[in-house]
Amino acid sequence: MNIKSLLSPDCVLFQHQCASKKRLLETIASHLCDHNTNLDPSNVFSALIARERLGSTGLGKGIAIPHCRIAACTQTVGVLVTLATPIDFSAIDNKPVDIIFVLVVPEDGHKDHLKTLATLAETLSDKECLQRIRESKDSQELYNIVAG
Repeated sequence: MNIKSLLSPDCVLFQHQCASKKRLLETIASHLCDHNTNLDPSNVFSALIARERLGSTGLGKGIAIPHCRIAACTQTVGVLVTLATPIDFSAIDNKPVDIIFVLVVPEDGHKDHLKTLATLAETLSDKECLQRIRESKDSQELYNIVAG
């Protein structure tokens, strides 16, 4: 799985300002659907919130990977966000989150969904990659770091 295949440069939000997890997921759902017109922002937002209710997608080290499956989704898509100020995400280590990668996958893509989550978690958990992400200067540099 190649991150570049699910992330486009226009789906990267650099140093975004947001005060809460709920508002962030709402903003990301809207942004994602602006660039994937077959998706409905309220459906994506509802699915992301429903997934978070099952347990936080905050992995620790300031990283979260909110994800959901959507019937109208025809291919896996993502949005990468860095936050200007970290927010509470109920992460496993109880630390605030400043790097978020939202993943939306087709409803029938269970096997690919798990592979993609594993790849993202591995990539974003790499100490060197995390440092480069946090030191990036703009959204294009951020995209280049993650999409490689």
